[in-house]
Amino acid sequence: MTSKGFASATVFSENKVSFEEIGPGCYAYTAEGDANSGVIVGDESVMVIDAQATPVMASEVIARVRTVTDKPIRYVLLTHYHAVRVFGAAAFNQAEILASDTTRQLIVERGQQDKDSEMGRFPRLFRAAESVPPA
Repeated sequence: MTSKGFASATVFSENKVSFEEIGPGCYAYTAEGDANSGVIVGDESVMVIDAQATPVMASEVIARVRTVTDKPIRYVLLTHYHAVRVFGAAAFNQAEILASDTTRQLIVERGQQDKDSEMGRFPRLFRAAESVPPA
């Protein structure tokens, strides 16, 4: 029996990124199963769901958003504490960062540990890791 590697652990090349409208004003920024982001374009502003692993990677999400709207990105919702979802939040300068109390607490408590662990196991998911601010 052969064992299949976990998530991105056995993939070393860049995954193809896509940005597709999945419903009216709702977009999926996906990288073939790697850390993904959702985008909701509202009447007056935009919400991004999950911020990517680095500010440089988050800037690519922002660039894709700009292809469909010039509305301000006012909110970034972090669904959970994993480093590949949260460290890109630093790129959303004017946005309010939203998270549950539990998620925020886990980011504070485990942020550096999770960053070190995920960067060690999945380095390609942290393109431009030097752009990540201290945890």
